[in-house]
Amino acid sequence: MRDNKRTRTILGLLLLTSLTLVILGLRGSGDGARDTANGIFGPIESAASAVVRPVQDFISSLGSLGSKDEQIDELTRQVEQLQSELNTSEYARNRAQELDDLLRLAGAGRYTVVPAQVIAIGPTQGFGWTVTIDAGELDGLVVDQNVVNGQGLVGRVVRVGPSTSVVVLLVDATATVGARVESSMQVGFLNGTGEPDSLELQLLDPFAPVGVGDRLVSFGVRGGAYVPGIPLGTVTEVAGTPGQLTRIAAVEPFVDVRSLDLVGVIVEPPRTDPRDSVLPPVPTSQASPSPSATPSGDGASANPTPSGSASGGES
Repeated sequence: MRDNKRTRTILGLLLLTSLTLVILGLRGSGDGARDTANGIFGPIESAASAVVRPVQDFISSLGSLGSKDEQIDELTRQVEQLQSELNTSEYARNRAQELDDLLRLAGAGRYTVVPAQVIAIGPTQGFGWTVTIDAGELDGLVVDQNVVNGQGLVGRVVRVGPSTSVVVLLVDATATVGARVESSMQVGFLNGTGEPDSLELQLLDPFAPVGVGDRLVSFGVRGGAYVPGIPLGTVTEVAGTPGQLTRIAAVEPFVDVRSLDLVGVIVEPPRTDPRDSVLPPVPTSQASPSPSATPSGDGASANPTPSGSASGGES
């Protein structure tokens, strides 16, 4: 009760003082009284302002939220734009590298290729692994032409339209290509397994040496479906011992069919077998071929064997 009386008394004094200052101000003689009142009530006013100011600042910040949201939206837009430009630049660099690798392979193998882009991937009638490319009859494509990228053999054309074609991939379970081991020059058949990262090699000679790390290229024969000398893959495992009738080697393909983009269709095969010249250099850390193997060396590449029409392999 006492506090309420004291509060009412203070408020009354403040009101009275205010009215007095107003009256004096109207009369033009209240400057001295006003200064005196400021000296007395200034601390009270400062204390009140200290309490009220945070609330006023918060209310003011509510009024500027719209502009801050706009700034945040603008910064977000700029970040997204920069990220898009970065992704585009990275994609352009990847495409340039793919094209450079494709031209290197075509030059080493002396292939004439028509570049194309993969526009669809998935199974089609009769095949589990196929891609569709954006090139067709109008680009000079016909059935059974080989398709490569910068790493090696992708597959072969099985269906041609005016502006698109279907390519069955090397890993398809129906695919078979003649293959030759780089280190021993032995030949056999490389079969697709239906798995994207696995092929199976069966050598014609069950006594032929083959080991983990051996690399394979396509072996072309007259009238076959594949041209010679295209890199195929690397042996990762050998099942069976020399002399067994069934001796299978697991092979990892050079081409990752799950990330195909830019490819080249071989419209003119080489006049001679490029043999191993299209393979990339052997890494320095890779072990040398076993003594029992007969390395192809540079002599094999320097003295290629003519292949007639240069279209070979098994279908």
